[in-house]
Amino acid sequence: MDFPDNLKYTEEHEWIRVEGGNIAYVGITDFAQSELDELVYIEVETVGETLDKGEVFGTVEAVKTTSDLFMPVSGKILEFNPALDESEGDDPTLVNNDPYGEGWIIKMEVSDPGELDELMDAEAYEKMVG
Repeated sequence: MDFPDNLKYTEEHEWIRVEGGNIAYVGITDFAQSELDELVYIEVETVGETLDKGEVFGTVEAVKTTSDLFMPVSGKILEFNPALDESEGDDPTLVNNDPYGEGWIIKMEVSDPGELDELMDAEAYEKMVG
């Protein structure tokens, strides 16, 4: 199982990677996708909205279950990964195959960078799921 050091992690198994300035990418962890098993559908209907940390921004549907996706920090959702979007690429298995790369779920603008300090680093997340 992979726990990249350049990410921050939530207790709900989302990761966030800040790219530059306040722009960040968010997805679910390798642990989360392995627990869910094969993903069949990902829905994000919150593009353009500003949400608070902890609010639901979408859902992932696997063969066995559906799970909510939670904002790791507050901010505005700029984009839903087109490769995952049903109206475009529609390949939710990218999250299973490459959860930290091509399988990102949303691109966002972080409104309170201080909230990043409240998230876990790779070592703390690995201990939590350990």
